[in-house]
Amino acid sequence: MAHAYTPGLRVTDSALIRRERRLPLKGTVLVARGEAVEADTVVARTELPGNVHTVNIASRLSVDPAQVPGTLRRPVGSKVEKGEVIASAKSLFGLVTNTAQTPVEGTIESVSHVTGQLILREPPMPVEVGAYVRGVVAEVLPEEGVVVETQAAFVQGIFGVGGETFGEVAIAAESPDQPLLPELLSPTHRGKVVVGGAYTSHAALQRARELGVAAVVVGGFDDQDLRQLLGRDLGVAITGSEELGFTLVLTEGFGHICMADRTWRLLGAHRGELASVSGATQIRAGVMRPEILIPRGVPARAAAEESHATGLEVGSLLRVIREPHFGRIGHVAELPPELRPLESEAKVRVLVVEFADDHTRAVVPRANVELIAE
Repeated sequence: MAHAYTPGLRVTDSALIRRERRLPLKGTVLVARGEAVEADTVVARTELPGNVHTVNIASRLSVDPAQVPGTLRRPVGSKVEKGEVIASAKSLFGLVTNTAQTPVEGTIESVSHVTGQLILREPPMPVEVGAYVRGVVAEVLPEEGVVVETQAAFVQGIFGVGGETFGEVAIAAESPDQPLLPELLSPTHRGKVVVGGAYTSHAALQRARELGVAAVVVGGFDDQDLRQLLGRDLGVAITGSEELGFTLVLTEGFGHICMADRTWRLLGAHRGELASVSGATQIRAGVMRPEILIPRGVPARAAAEESHATGLEVGSLLRVIREPHFGRIGHVAELPPELRPLESEAKVRVLVVEFADDHTRAVVPRANVELIAE
C-alpha cells in the first residue's frame, strides 16, 4: 500500500546533536577542536564597534572649519572621558575662550577641516558566544565560532518564545494532563527547567518569572495569554529574541492540550539532569523548532540516531501547523488521492482530519500537518 510521509516533532532519548555557535562578526575562538565544554563555556568572543557621535567643533567654537584641527586638545586616536574639554579657541580679541566638550566616553576617530565636524566613537561592546549545550568541540570555524557536538535526549516543541537557557529538569506536575498552576511553583525552582502538564496560564508564568525559573515546558498555552505575556501580537517573524526573563516551550500547541505521554516520560526520566533549552521558532520557510536537549555524556558517533519517519495513514495522529487550524490535534479521517485546488488556485495533496476536541472535520494540505508519535 502507498504511504505519504510527513515530518513530525522529534522525541528521542538518544540523538547525536550538532549545534553551530557563530559570532556576528569575526573575532577570537577560545576553545580547540576536541575540547569538552559546558553549557556556560564561552567559546568565542568579539567586539562590536561602538556608536558614532558627531560634534560640530566649528559651530561650538565659532571658528572657520579649516581651523578646527588646530583647536583640538587631544590628537586623533586619543581616548576621552564624557564631559572632557576636547577643543578650545579664543574670540573677541582673545578675551573669551570657547570650549567644546565630549558628549560621551569614546575615542576621537577623525576630524574634518572641510565641515569642522569631529567623529567620536563610543567604546566597543563585547560580544560572547556560549557553548549552549554540554558536549565536545567537533569543529572550529576560524575567527567565527565552533560546532559543538553532543549525545543527548532530544525533544522538539511546536512553539516557543524566549532565548537560549539551561538548568536542571524539575517536574512540577504529577501527570501529563495536570495544568501547571502558580501554587505548584516554589523558590526551589529557581534556575530550573520546569516541566508542567497539559496547560499553563499567564499567572503561572508571572510566578515563574518572579521566582527566576530558567524555562517552562508545558503541553499548551492560550494564544490570548501569549499576547498578554509579550505585550503585543507575535506576527510571523522568528521568535527567540524576546526578553521575558525565562523561556517558554509548548510541546503540543495552543489551548488545554495534554503533553504527549512519550514526551512526559522522557522528561521525567531525566529529572535533576542539566538541560539546554531554546524557544526559537520559525513556522514558515526554513522551519525552526524550540528544543530541549539533555546531554548524556561524551558523544558516541557509533550510537544510532533514532529515526521517526512514519507513514501517514488513516487513523494517524497528527497536529496542524498552519492557520486557520494551527496547533489543533486530530486523526486522519481520509486520504484523497487526487490533487485539490486551494484558494490560491494551486493544486496540492490534501487530507481530511477529524479534530480530537470537537470531532469536526476539515480538509488540510498535507504539507500543513506533522505526525505525532503515539
